[in-house]
Amino acid sequence: MKDTAVMKRVLKLAAKAAGMTSPNPMVGAVIVKNGKIIAEDYHRKPGASHAEALVIDKAGEKAKGAILYVNLEPCCHTDKRTPPCTKAIIKAGIKKVVIGMKDPNPNVSGKGIEELSKSGINVVSGILEKDSIRLNEAYAKYITTKRPFVILKVAMTLDGKIATSEGESKWITGEKARELVHKTRGSVDAVMTAIGTVKADDPQLTARAKKVARSPVRIVIDPVFEIPIDAKILHTPPNTVIVTKVSKSQVSESKKKTLLEKNIKIIEYEGERVDLNWLMKKLGETGITSVMIEGGSSLNSHALEDGIVDKVMFFIAPKIIGGRESYPAVGGKTFKKLSDAYRIKDIKINRIGGDILIEGYLEND
Repeated sequence: MKDTAVMKRVLKLAAKAAGMTSPNPMVGAVIVKNGKIIAEDYHRKPGASHAEALVIDKAGEKAKGAILYVNLEPCCHTDKRTPPCTKAIIKAGIKKVVIGMKDPNPNVSGKGIEELSKSGINVVSGILEKDSIRLNEAYAKYITTKRPFVILKVAMTLDGKIATSEGESKWITGEKARELVHKTRGSVDAVMTAIGTVKADDPQLTARAKKVARSPVRIVIDPVFEIPIDAKILHTPPNTVIVTKVSKSQVSESKKKTLLEKNIKIIEYEGERVDLNWLMKKLGETGITSVMIEGGSSLNSHALEDGIVDKVMFFIAPKIIGGRESYPAVGGKTFKKLSDAYRIKDIKINRIGGDILIEGYLEND
């Protein structure tokens, strides 16, 4: 069996756990012997057995002399709830390990490969490396920076509008695109929006697609604490976090008390505008590894200006709204030179139902 063919299977297995393993990576594993797959499995959630341990246990004595395929370098450290996978691999008598990518975790990076090699196991790394990196891009950023990976999602018309002059935005894109958005929500730890979107649409921001294991934490940027007490986002599980300016007014204090009693979390900041880099650091400290932004023109521009966006997902509907008063996808400052514009790399374009999805990554100079 070709290494790339088996690694594709490994990645498919790993992806089954999308949204379930944070802050751990998604990992799949396959054991091959005499050209046949004898065991396969994937890591399901933090604290549960790692993929390597699961397949070795399934293979039993057959693991001796076999080849193990895994999309991420096996762990070798003990600073976690599960035993090091390198020890289990060596003990099982695996003769060769094929790896998709090195683990960016400083506690592992290269050390797992070194331990396996020193024990006489043939190690091959970098098979479908780019695909392996993309699968665990949120984990890679978080484990090295302690800040979440940020996706900016926009649904707009051909002329770049996200709402009419009256604020109408439901629904710009079709059902297939909305289903993919729900699926993506289910794969991230948190969804961030602004008070304008909450007041205009009263969204739940939950993940309501098939086979989605959970919904994300909701984060609302609400500078002057305008959120209505009856907003759906405050009464729909799971957790909601309100990000607001420090205020000592009686109205604010009363509303804070009411929301805290409902287990709504509140993060306060000083100054006129929240520093999104500061906020990402705060969210990272709580264990949030990935955030999807679903806001309006102002929040979209704010996120880009503060440099927190890693990836963009622009859904484009075959519609034209027109008009100077309708809302653009990105507001904020205007660049006088095209050379100063935000640049996107590694672009992928797909048709989603009747809409087009353009995905890519911000070029950070």
